[in-house]
Amino acid sequence: MTTVATRTIEYAADGLTMIGHLALPAGVDRRPAVLVGPEGVGLSDVERHRADALAELGYVALAFDLHGGRYLGDPEEMLARCMPLLADPDRMRGIGHAALDVLRAEPRTDPGRIAAVGYGTGGAIALELGRDGVDLRAIATVNGLTTGRPGETARIHCPVWAGVGSEDPIMPPAQRDAFTAEMQAAGVDWRLVVYGGALHAFHHPPGPVDHTVLPGVGYHPQHAQRAWRDVVDLFAECLPVTE
Repeated sequence: MTTVATRTIEYAADGLTMIGHLALPAGVDRRPAVLVGPEGVGLSDVERHRADALAELGYVALAFDLHGGRYLGDPEEMLARCMPLLADPDRMRGIGHAALDVLRAEPRTDPGRIAAVGYGTGGAIALELGRDGVDLRAIATVNGLTTGRPGETARIHCPVWAGVGSEDPIMPPAQRDAFTAEMQAAGVDWRLVVYGGALHAFHHPPGPVDHTVLPGVGYHPQHAQRAWRDVVDLFAECLPVTE
């Protein structure tokens, strides 16, 4: 196990002062890097710990913020902010680019080797970065199988991995089908894993703030571990720590 250094970073995005969590692996050399995007409720210790775990594996990792340092545990407040955001690809891209600029500015980051993983709203932002033509080595989205503006998905030039719970009412079969049809039509190297019996946000363990804010949301420990291993395997394939 390597020694990980962490720090918070403030940066501007979406008219807010965002507070991200940067995790650095041991050493002084440049490393591949990963953006980590949170669920719609916002950045929490769950994503911070994932960034730390990626740093343990040798990646520079930035868990980015959505709401100016706030965690929106109230479902009405969360939906009031996230629904307009999810309907506005340019706003999502702005949030993603601001975080990407922070990650690229880190001296330990190899700017030519960056990937993104996002959960829910964070996954939608990762996909929008790809649709905006950002040079990424891989994109992973967990229960964020959003579709984009016509023709723009062809600008994704890296593998896309998507995970979703079979019982997720927010990403039902029709949404999965629309997402995979878009990826296939655009010629993207895509894969989809459906985790049997899992709900929306199945990857997000309970914590000091109750995450079960909407019907159809629930934690599935076994599938959460499987999804994490699938993401790590994607990065090992597309973004190896040593080349």
